[in-house]
Amino acid sequence: MEERLKKQLAFILEADKSKQVFRQTYVSDGTRKENDAEHAWHLALMCVLLREYANEPVDLAKTMAMVLVHDLVEIDAGDTYAYDEAGNSTKRERELKAADRIFSLLPEDQGAYLRGLWEEFERADTPEARFALSLDKIQPVLLNDATGGRAWEEHGVRLSQILERNRKTPEGAEALWRYTEGLLRKNVSEGHIKDDREEKENG
Repeated sequence: MEERLKKQLAFILEADKSKQVFRQTYVSDGTRKENDAEHAWHLALMCVLLREYANEPVDLAKTMAMVLVHDLVEIDAGDTYAYDEAGNSTKRERELKAADRIFSLLPEDQGAYLRGLWEEFERADTPEARFALSLDKIQPVLLNDATGGRAWEEHGVRLSQILERNRKTPEGAEALWRYTEGLLRKNVSEGHIKDDREEKENG
């Protein structure tokens, strides 16, 4: 029992490092960028409050656990910006290596459980994973809208990039995605996002 507790507490302390992994999205008042721990907490709260909008019935506890651990691999792998093509080309390899180390800190049964939740989230092949993934994609849009598109403008993000990234978002929460589309249209009209769809269509 003592050895098991030591491993659990070691993992808990390791997870604390997610507070030092900063994302590209700003917190809602625009004063600084959010970290991974804040992002995970925000998603867990969204699970509680927005579960009624999931396309399918979901297990709340499982979905919350999934979003709480989905970015822990970034302790080693770092945050890969959504629209960083080079970074995303090596993301899976870096994150698998990180998952091997981080989840192995736990007792074997709990390590396998959390590793399984992480893999399930990555595959997005269950109702819980699809809903969790939808929230993960929608949350940055909410924050970007709250900050007047600050991160979008800093990175010169185009509407086609956002829509491509969100191809599967409606699969978990269609109603939430429709609302999010309205936010995107508003930010295009306000000049925070460049609508490049016509340019792409015209070659």
